[in-house]
Amino acid sequence: MNNMVKELMHEPAFLAQVSEQATEADMAIAQDLLDTLMAHKDTCVGMAGNMIGELKRIICFVLPDGKYMTMFNPEIVRSADPYDAMESCLSLVGEPRPARRFRQIRVQYQNEQMQTRAKAFTGFTAQIIQHEIDHCNGVLI
Repeated sequence: MNNMVKELMHEPAFLAQVSEQATEADMAIAQDLLDTLMAHKDTCVGMAGNMIGELKRIICFVLPDGKYMTMFNPEIVRSADPYDAMESCLSLVGEPRPARRFRQIRVQYQNEQMQTRAKAFTGFTAQIIQHEIDHCNGVLI
């Protein structure tokens, strides 16, 4: 598949829209999202579809081992241990902003074969996922 690094979306009105469910027809968007994230790996650890101008519920993020994971239609089904964080976002210029996060989450999502899966995440990885799911929900930090 061709690598396709996309322009980053910086328009708050667009980013504030709620993304729609992703389907098998959106695999190319997921690949573009992953390619764009990898192109920004020095400054970015996760991205959501709307960050490349696609209002689809797709997120990509880096795991602690350096591998990347893509989720379609992710949804947090359980969360525990809330804390306050300061976060930056490639789509939003300026200083880091405060965000309420959870140290432990369980996410239900679909993989690249559109099979439903659930997985628990903790720490910084959980924080990244929460940030990207916020993007899917039109929530800006």
